[in-house]
Amino acid sequence: MPIIVNLDVMLARRKMSLSALAETVGITLANLSILKSGKAKAVRFSTLAAICQALDCQPADLLEHRPDPADLSKPAADDPA
Repeated sequence: MPIIVNLDVMLARRKMSLSALAETVGITLANLSILKSGKAKAVRFSTLAAICQALDCQPADLLEHRPDPADLSKPAADDPA
């Protein structure tokens, strides 16, 4: 997936554990682990905002777009080419 979640990096920078973040944000440790591992399919803006507030960071500090080179060579679905 071309979206990379850098939650582990921000946790290390803030010297905060995943369980402490889960308690601060008010979401389960299991759901936070899914997000951290990059296996989440979506994240609510309210959850993202709460994480950013707890870690004193911006969404761009947590999420990164790294396109797959193979995807770049394929025409888009709506591209007539």
